[in-house]
Amino acid sequence: MKEIRIAIAGVGNCASSLIQGIDYYSRHKQKKDEQVPGLMHYSLGGYRPGDIKVVAAFDIDARKVGKPVRDAIFSEPNCTMKFHKVVSGSDIKVGMGTVLDGVSDHMAGYPQHRRFVIAKKKPVDVVKALRNSGADILINYLPVGSAKATAFYAEACLKAGVSLVNCVPVFIVSNREWAKRFQDSGIPAIGDDIKSQIGATIIHRCLTKLFEDRGVAIDSTYQLNVGGNTDFMNMLNSNRLKMKKISKTEAVQSQMQHPLHPDHIHIGPSDYIPWLNDNKVCFLRIEGRGFGNVPLHLEMRLSVEDSPNSAGVVIDAVRCCKLARDRKIGGSLLSPSAYFMKHPLKQFPDDTAKTMVEEFIDGKRER
Repeated sequence: MKEIRIAIAGVGNCASSLIQGIDYYSRHKQKKDEQVPGLMHYSLGGYRPGDIKVVAAFDIDARKVGKPVRDAIFSEPNCTMKFHKVVSGSDIKVGMGTVLDGVSDHMAGYPQHRRFVIAKKKPVDVVKALRNSGADILINYLPVGSAKATAFYAEACLKAGVSLVNCVPVFIVSNREWAKRFQDSGIPAIGDDIKSQIGATIIHRCLTKLFEDRGVAIDSTYQLNVGGNTDFMNMLNSNRLKMKKISKTEAVQSQMQHPLHPDHIHIGPSDYIPWLNDNKVCFLRIEGRGFGNVPLHLEMRLSVEDSPNSAGVVIDAVRCCKLARDRKIGGSLLSPSAYFMKHPLKQFPDDTAKTMVEEFIDGKRER
């Protein structure tokens, strides 16, 4: 099989986990019938994690711009777990990105080792860089609230003929106008807002569906998340949270036969705790009524390293996107987006979306 050539916008914690993981799994030789821990698929459509190659990267931080990717992923303010020492590849140097709204002004009040430090360099020509690198797919890892910057990179993808896997809650692939542009250009895209492997949203979706499937009426629910990475610091600016809250709330509401009134559902980041670093802690509560209208309350606490928790899902999304390119399918990929993303163009129950993805991989479903 050919390699999958990826570009990355935003060399933060998520990019660090992804790149560590690509090298980690490239050294793994799957035994017959072995389930490889951490991956939903070791081989997907004939592509393995080691087939993914980083050919371009963009960031705005002075401690990353100009460095080889293999070094930039361990530079401040990144704080995710170092679970693998990258010893091969990733020698592509990080190019200076276009800032736009990619950095929130309030971050300037925090210590330098915790926040972004904007490099004093001229932004590269992203379209030219994508074309020259031969990238197949751009992975968007920009901070939450980067609406203008995300649209800028999406536009660059269309001009360069590069696919987009949009991992952030800015509605591009799930926007019908943008989806049509990718469709008309014959370029496949997956988005928006990546679901983690075992994260707050996927668990909340499954539990709400379980309650209703078992005949329990849900009265109210909340999901509160805290963490200590730059994403949580960034999200202290409530103006950047609108799409994030919509994405996470719709992801849960979509699983309910009887969606809750807005006053009875609250989902979103609640605070930044520096010493947690990339550890994310979720507090989840569901209040309902079971047999005889008797009250039933569920409370759950999830603690997980945030960035590795999404990297395995991204590896599958990238490979599905490459399969679509191989098959010359353009536009929003409904099945992978529904299974891998919180805010796809069309929502499906997760078990249905999983079946759809398997059919897509096998070529039994076009998108």
